[in-house]
Amino acid sequence: MLRLASKRLPGLGFPQVQSPAAGPLQLLPGRFYHERVVDHYNNPRNVGSFDKSDPDVGTGLVGAPACGDVMKLQIKVDDESGKIVDARFKTFGCGSAIASSSLATEWVKGKQMEEALTIKNTEIAKHLSLPPVKLHCSMLAEDAIKAAIKDYQAKHAKPGSDSEAVPDEKAAEA
Repeated sequence: MLRLASKRLPGLGFPQVQSPAAGPLQLLPGRFYHERVVDHYNNPRNVGSFDKSDPDVGTGLVGAPACGDVMKLQIKVDDESGKIVDARFKTFGCGSAIASSSLATEWVKGKQMEEALTIKNTEIAKHLSLPPVKLHCSMLAEDAIKAAIKDYQAKHAKPGSDSEAVPDEKAAEA
């Protein structure tokens, strides 16, 4: 039993088969995950959370009902420069969702919010070499970035300047 456990890739529960050319890892049975996915899964970066009531923090919470993945990504923004100075995530889901979240937090740190909004799911999927069946994980990461930035901007919106607030007020009066 101990010998069997020692042959498993930590955290994934599958025997590891390394390709001779140091290419992607194959996790049995017959599924391929690139070494970057396995690395971000086994050593996730920026796991944790910030206080969501902090005015410098934007929180994005997104989920995929089809597979059950839920991703919370938070950014901490420097008010003066508009630069994302830190990011954290918590993800409930598969290894590809965790890897996508981890990579997204690395990529947004140090960027202006406008620049972070240009990160696309296709870039995340390409970097992690996600298989087609796991592309929704990179889509969640992109959506989480957008939601976190939108939340931060909503916290700093001036009263009366939000164009979305007007229809809500009219609906409330009706």
